[in-house]
Amino acid sequence: MSAHNRGTELDLSWISKIQVNHPAVLRRAEQIQARRTVKKEWQAAWLLKAVTFIDLTTLSGDDTSSNIQRLCCKAKYPIREDLLKALNMHDKGITTAAVCVYPARVCDAVKALKAAGCNIPVASVATGFPAGQTHLKTRLEEIRLAVEDGATEIDVVINRSLVLTGQWGALYDEIRQFRKACGEAHLKTILATGELGSLTNVYKASMIAMMAGSDFIKTSTGKETVNATFPVAIVMLRAIRDFFWKTGNKIGFKPAGGIRSAKDSLAWLSLVKEELGDEWLKPELFRIGASTLLSDIERQIYHHVTGRYAAYHDLPMS
Repeated sequence: MSAHNRGTELDLSWISKIQVNHPAVLRRAEQIQARRTVKKEWQAAWLLKAVTFIDLTTLSGDDTSSNIQRLCCKAKYPIREDLLKALNMHDKGITTAAVCVYPARVCDAVKALKAAGCNIPVASVATGFPAGQTHLKTRLEEIRLAVEDGATEIDVVINRSLVLTGQWGALYDEIRQFRKACGEAHLKTILATGELGSLTNVYKASMIAMMAGSDFIKTSTGKETVNATFPVAIVMLRAIRDFFWKTGNKIGFKPAGGIRSAKDSLAWLSLVKEELGDEWLKPELFRIGASTLLSDIERQIYHHVTGRYAAYHDLPMS
């Protein structure tokens, strides 16, 4: 992971001038979705690259130490070794970028990864995930406890009401406190874009989050009615680009929620490459939050290698 974003002073004059050209954003999103994907060995190469961006996630009420252990094993060995050997990629150390769990399961994940002998980061959701409607004191303590238990990345949720009522100074102050509570852990700020009301609000919330010290901005919790979409992503990526041009700070981007197919992952990689450039296509600056995506990527790689699609029992579960 790259160095922390130290943030900047709150610049409300910049925020007040922001207007998003909604029709232009939608046209750009349609271009991305209509584009034909890469094929054959190029597709396999891009899919393996996509694996290294995945925050392999389980955020279920029935999570137990045993399924966290299984998740961590899958993170270390995301693609069957015989398939990697067929592609001459078995010695490249391909793993997922991180595992992402609830705060109460951080200890289980840290223990499982240590036992597996790997240093994959553990990310924890926090701050009253997914709604962010608990008291600020409780949200800050949740961050601190997750960090104490070994989480090195914290995915916080913002209080959406502050965006919907235009309280940008209050939002900035909250995220600054989240930043401080994270200590040395990296801060990934979930905007829950499906609940922000407009693309202009998405841009403003993105900019406030970066000014306040977020290392990543993330689209969604995965629990909203509408999660990661291309129009929202375009707005967030251009906010990241504008922030970089203004400050020189590179902020990461993480789409999450509803990204389930290998084809989807390729479209997301293509979008980031075109909007921000190749330098953002690394785990330090790009993640995909997903729980089922890896299974479909492995199925597609299996098909590329063998010429047939895998049965359910052919591939290990995550």
